[in-house]
Amino acid sequence: MKWLEKIVDEVERRHPDGEVLVSSGGSPSGTYHLGHLRELITADAILLELKKRGRQAKHIYFSDDLDALRKVPVNVPDEYEKYLGKSLCDIPAPDGSDKSYADYFLQDLIDVSKALGLDIEFVQSYKKYRSGFFVSAIEKALEHYQKIRSVLETVSGHQLGEEWSPIQINEEGYLKKRQFTSIDTNAKIIKYLDKDGMEQTISYAKGDVKLDWRIDWPARWYLLGVNVEPFGRDHATKGGSYDTGVEIAKQVFKIESPLPVPYDFVNLAGDTKKMSASKGTGLDAVGVIKVLPPEIIRYLMLRSAPSKRLFFDPEKGVSQLIDEFAELLEKDPDNPIFELVLNNLEPTISRVPFSHLVASYQAALYDPTKTLEVIGRTEHADIAGEEKEIINKELNYIKGWLDHWAPEEVKFKLLEQVDAKELTDEQKQFLNLVAETIEKAPQDADGEWFHKAIYDSKGNLEPKDAFVTLYKVLIGKTAGPRAGWFLSILPRDWLAKRLRLEV
Repeated sequence: MKWLEKIVDEVERRHPDGEVLVSSGGSPSGTYHLGHLRELITADAILLELKKRGRQAKHIYFSDDLDALRKVPVNVPDEYEKYLGKSLCDIPAPDGSDKSYADYFLQDLIDVSKALGLDIEFVQSYKKYRSGFFVSAIEKALEHYQKIRSVLETVSGHQLGEEWSPIQINEEGYLKKRQFTSIDTNAKIIKYLDKDGMEQTISYAKGDVKLDWRIDWPARWYLLGVNVEPFGRDHATKGGSYDTGVEIAKQVFKIESPLPVPYDFVNLAGDTKKMSASKGTGLDAVGVIKVLPPEIIRYLMLRSAPSKRLFFDPEKGVSQLIDEFAELLEKDPDNPIFELVLNNLEPTISRVPFSHLVASYQAALYDPTKTLEVIGRTEHADIAGEEKEIINKELNYIKGWLDHWAPEEVKFKLLEQVDAKELTDEQKQFLNLVAETIEKAPQDADGEWFHKAIYDSKGNLEPKDAFVTLYKVLIGKTAGPRAGWFLSILPRDWLAKRLRLEV
């Protein structure tokens, strides 16, 4: 975990005393996806490393729920177009409840964070603005708005028009970009020009005036005292919002900007674009925690430095990821990554290979008790006894994977009956020979023994045809789990009768 040590070393160099504030944040504009979790998990890792070193530290997530709805996500009714431009905290929830749109989506992130064992304090933007928390920042920003204009133009390289303004105004419930003209800090009001160019006044003490994003972000650093913050690499581009934030923090708010921890995106395997909640191209976070155990999600995010792009394959990559985790845990249990990924979590990953569990669970017709019996007939029998409770937890995630992500080729169920008319005489003869061999099998016969039995019984059948025949009468497919191993986990009496086409 050299990357983490390097980050925290620098945090301590900058802030040798006192509590360290780690910040993350985002807009609850729609469903949170797997990619959003990288920021929270990275921040949590920094928090844990600081606490390990004896430092007082806290992680806050700043919810930008005073932001306006800019586009209607794919899983939200089209009728929500009427709310475009309205603050997320003032829009009704899509489920018809008495929650706001912002709270509806933020609750999912809160629930996911709890499931992942993350220690986060959630802070809501609208509460801060409407309580007057941002008043001093608004005053500083408007006092120096020409300096901010200069920073934005110089650092970003974009010229701003005369109508540019550092604020948004709440007009009849909708946020509007309006040109600022003057401020009265005693009365806590500003003057601005409305859409018709007429001068209007409004209070900035109760949330009706909001700083634009590039100003709001450094204002937050100033007001909250943020020391370190992970954020997406799109904000870290040259001249981007972090660069402008640094200069605004220095020149307007007179503070040092937080230590930046830019992270790359989490892409679905084969996809060149990052996940998008609004377009429905991401794996929603609530769905993810039903399929991936929490320690695996944390392991996925932390096994590589934040600067590395991650690719996740929900179909074929899950088995590899879980088996990699289990193998590392067994071989190197003192690896520092496990302090981070297992923190506040009960283990849900056993030492039984994932593919073995998947096949055993299906062979046992999704019955956890029978699954343990199936595993008990394999080389993993000892583990089944020692890790019974962990396996039962893991099977819940395996069911989720089979229900939602697993490719069709790994899914199967034992056929209730077989139509003998679909088989040739040669295939029937082969099946009978396998049945006879199985009945003579030693009690401890393993997958290799059964594999040899298949070959010894195939007669004139090609090996491929022999395996296809077995899969056809057992699961109704032309392919499936490793045949020898699969036969070894099935009840002997039932298997012999099935191969003789008696059941």
